Amino acid sequence: MTEATQRALEGLRDLHTLQWYVIPLLALVFYIYVTEIKSARRSGNWDAIFAGLTLFGMDFINETWNGWVMVLTERSAFWTAPGPTALRTMVGWNIEIMFMFAISGVIFYHSLSEDRRERILGLPNRWFWAIGYSAFCVFVELGLHAGDLLIWEYDFWNASLGGVWLIFLLGYFHFYVATILVIQLKTNRAKVVAVASLYAVAILMNVFGMGVMGWTY
Repeated sequence: MTEATQRALEGLRDLHTLQWYVIPLLALVFYIYVTEIKSARRSGNWDAIFAGLTLFGMDFINETWNGWVMVLTERSAFWTAPGPTALRTMVGWNIEIMFMFAISGVIFYHSLSEDRRERILGLPNRWFWAIGYSAFCVFVELGLHAGDLLIWEYDFWNASLGGVWLIFLLGYFHFYVATILVIQLKTNRAKVVAVASLYAVAILMNVFGMGVMGWTY
């Protein structure tokens, strides 16, 4: 295994690494969701909640298959996050990343126009923001990589033009595509089923990987 992978496995899910700043961050996430729930109960529109849960669920799946890559290659995941953290939850995931993605879907939802037909620079507004936020996430990831906080091992997943497009498509864009598809469903029941299915996939993958196979990622 690479040196970065070995460092990412150190202190994995070790609660002794927790820091106090996790508490106010958790409180902020709770505040955002409680505020959205309060608004949804008045308006009957739960799409902000569905957007938040969908995007986080997609990230949960992404981080799981990334961990599987590390185990199956016995070398490295596509990305590892071996730097300082209050809690490393997977080799490429930590508590800070989780908090960020927990609210990213809510931020995305509130960027959208209420008029689905509205266009920005010739693009439907929902797809404009999906592309824009995905591109911004790639830009942030390039900075994290430059600071050695996020490590890439493979030649096809790097800062080259081809690698950046792959990171854009498989690292972020499909998160926002899934979010758009879920909030466009006709009924809340259908949205609940869609969101629950994402978490079921992620949980089953981890039950199989960690529970059945005994993998550590």
